Amino acid sequence: MADALSLIPTAVQRNLSDKLYEKRKYAALEIENTVKNLTSAGDHEKLSKVIDILVKEFAKSPQPNHRKGGVLALAAVTVGLSSAAPQYLEQIVPPVIESFIDQDSRVRYYACEALYNIAKIVRGEFIFFFNQIFDALCKLSADSDPSVQSAAHVLDGLVKDIVTESDEFSAEEFIPLLKERMNVLNPYVRRFLVDWITLLDSVPDFDMLGFLPDFLDGLFNMLSDSSHEIRQHAVSALSEFLQEIKNSPSVDYGRMAEILVQRASSPDEFTRLTAITWINEFVKLGGDQLVRYYADILGAILPCISDKNEEIREVARETNEELRSIHVEPSDGFDVGAILSVAKRQLSSDHEATRIEALNWISTLLNKHRAEVMSFLYDIFDTLLKALSDSSDDVVLLVLEVHADIAKDPQHFRHLIVFLIHNFRSDSSLLERRGALIIRRLCVLLDAERVYRELSTILEGEDNLDFASTMVQALNLILLTSSELSKLRNLLRGSLVTREGKELLVALYASWCHSPVAIISLCLLSQAYQHASVVIQSLVEEDMNVKFFVQLDKLIRLLETPIFTYLRLQLLEPGRYPWLLKTLYGLLMLLPQQSGAFRILQTRLKTVPTYSFSNGGDQISRAFSGVPFSQYMMHHHEDGDAEDYNINSSHQGINFAARLQQFENVQNQHRGQARIKRTTLIAPPLLLHQRR
Repeated sequence: MADALSLIPTAVQRNLSDKLYEKRKYAALEIENTVKNLTSAGDHEKLSKVIDILVKEFAKSPQPNHRKGGVLALAAVTVGLSSAAPQYLEQIVPPVIESFIDQDSRVRYYACEALYNIAKIVRGEFIFFFNQIFDALCKLSADSDPSVQSAAHVLDGLVKDIVTESDEFSAEEFIPLLKERMNVLNPYVRRFLVDWITLLDSVPDFDMLGFLPDFLDGLFNMLSDSSHEIRQHAVSALSEFLQEIKNSPSVDYGRMAEILVQRASSPDEFTRLTAITWINEFVKLGGDQLVRYYADILGAILPCISDKNEEIREVARETNEELRSIHVEPSDGFDVGAILSVAKRQLSSDHEATRIEALNWISTLLNKHRAEVMSFLYDIFDTLLKALSDSSDDVVLLVLEVHADIAKDPQHFRHLIVFLIHNFRSDSSLLERRGALIIRRLCVLLDAERVYRELSTILEGEDNLDFASTMVQALNLILLTSSELSKLRNLLRGSLVTREGKELLVALYASWCHSPVAIISLCLLSQAYQHASVVIQSLVEEDMNVKFFVQLDKLIRLLETPIFTYLRLQLLEPGRYPWLLKTLYGLLMLLPQQSGAFRILQTRLKTVPTYSFSNGGDQISRAFSGVPFSQYMMHHHEDGDAEDYNINSSHQGINFAARLQQFENVQNQHRGQARIKRTTLIAPPLLLHQRR
């Protein structure tokens, strides 16, 4: 070491560590001259020893002034070496770079100055240390000392010039470092990184677009930076890359799509807008490359359709339509199950627009890939049923269309009706709030007769009698009031003369037995007036409860609606329809005189013209003669509309006596259940009394 130190005069060593810059600078010039002489002599061993001394005794010294002099001297050595400098760079550059993290800001400043001078001499040879220099400059860009930042900025400019001129720059080695640094939050570092990305992208020889997936997420992360300047730089860089993507024949859409999907759910509004805009372009440009990412893309689009920002909503809707219009097959990698899974998940969204589009996707998939959808049916069926309870009528109507589409297959039709009744049973509020809407819409989509027949078949065997009664009352009200069921009502009006009407009446009768008022309504609608009258006479005291009178009140008011116009006109001919008159008087006798329904029906019956009784008096007399109920049960095997004897032969297929027995049996079950409930309610006090 002593021999090596002798190569540098003592005065030079002393000045090199002096606190005054001028003395250190003078000493550096002396070393430069010494190096020049040694270089001219070709004494490489002594040159190497001089560099080692400057590194160990000065650049890495514990004394700050020594370190300042050390980095200046290393730059001077490089100048002295001139063209021979590249072969000594591995000795010179690393200690200078290490000085970038020195605790003393002046050391860091002089290190920047030294490396600048070194870079000017070696130019392209400098690239070998690029990643280390870049990493150091990245940190210095956020230095706490403004003078150091300024010096680093000057050095950075030179390094950029060298990189753009060099043929040796390796983007493959640089990108991993860039990717790692992209997660830094410091605004100065972010600005530094974006500047480098923009610069390298501007160099034709560098394919930065090919590496975009590696740092795209970092650029998107900058869009929410608190600094307006950083956001603008990030936007500018992203816009340039997007334009390049549009013009490039080869782009790795898949990896970037994954990033965009994540960013589309960012809490930052501008980030979401930028991400969804990119996704929109990718869907238009990506083609087959994006098929396996469709589910992820859809998962990003659907929530954005309900975004609070109108621009995001518009772009999301456009992207959604674009995606849905693309024709792909499962053989192309299109995953129907994954799309259905996304749609199912989005049906739980808090936003109506998103739920609607999720249902539209299910409907689209049913139309395009029915077989595949049906194979995943049990994965989504429960969710679709729950959607019937949605707070939005539009959602409910749309989910009914999906259900109707599924129910085109007979086995799924029954499945739908069974689950629908199950849902009504489990959630009584659903029946109250949405029952009419659901049933009416299904009748339009799936044929009213088919729906009502299936509902009746299932309710006939319903164990929960209270629910069966409530359900039948709801179905009966829909039948009597809904315009969608007018064809079904017309079919029932002809049940005494047509085979189709008779079969429908018999099909509904079994379940309608759960409600006396529903049976009476069905008979009035079917013009089976004699049977209606007999049903009324079969009612007992136990049947006269509040629910019964509420239902009866509704029926009386419905008799005044256009649907029963034909019935009111038949009152003009009591001689021809005596059982109708007796039925209405029977209902009148059941009603409390103080009720509004009583007054309505009484007023109607008062309008029956008296002159019309002169013809057919015998028939009326027979109708009001008080035929014993037991005798009726023995002989009443026809349809019961004895008022028109000319058509008896056409409706003898309906055994009304058997129907009445069926009604009685069901009502006895209801009465028995009601008695059990009453006994249960009073049993505890009795048991307590017995114990005492």
